[in-house]
Amino acid sequence: MVRTRQEAVGEVGRALQRYQRTVQAFDDAVGRALGVGAADLRCLDVLSESPRTAGELAVAAGLRPAATTALIDRLAERGLVRRSPSPTDRRRVMVELTDSGRDRVWSAYGPMVVEGQGLFDDTTIAELDRLATLLADMTALTERHRARVEDAPRDETGPTT
Repeated sequence: MVRTRQEAVGEVGRALQRYQRTVQAFDDAVGRALGVGAADLRCLDVLSESPRTAGELAVAAGLRPAATTALIDRLAERGLVRRSPSPTDRRRVMVELTDSGRDRVWSAYGPMVVEGQGLFDDTTIAELDRLATLLADMTALTERHRARVEDAPRDETGPTT
């Protein structure tokens, strides 16, 4: 039986939903192992790329400045991050992973990263480039719709049970 394009797209969509759920479950397990919440873990993820300002972390975590300050304080108390002066502007403070923080985050995610690289062994550079472009497009789509949801009037009726 020949599948239609719509059926194939639907199959990919369902696979992406399953993937998103398993990533969320894995991140939840990592957060519990590190003793941090979801927003804290998002900040650790962002900081694994490079040091950031508190304002950049607030945007990444979707938090207000005061909540971001409290989050940074929590992570610093756990020895995961530290504040340091910006190398380019001494008036700015950067937040960065400590060596211990980097080691603890890598101990959770590193084995999956290393094993996951093998999934691309039979993938051509052109296919990897196309995948990177597709993921960038999907990220931009998600960001647009996150902004749409954040800008929409809030439902004040509360959750239904």
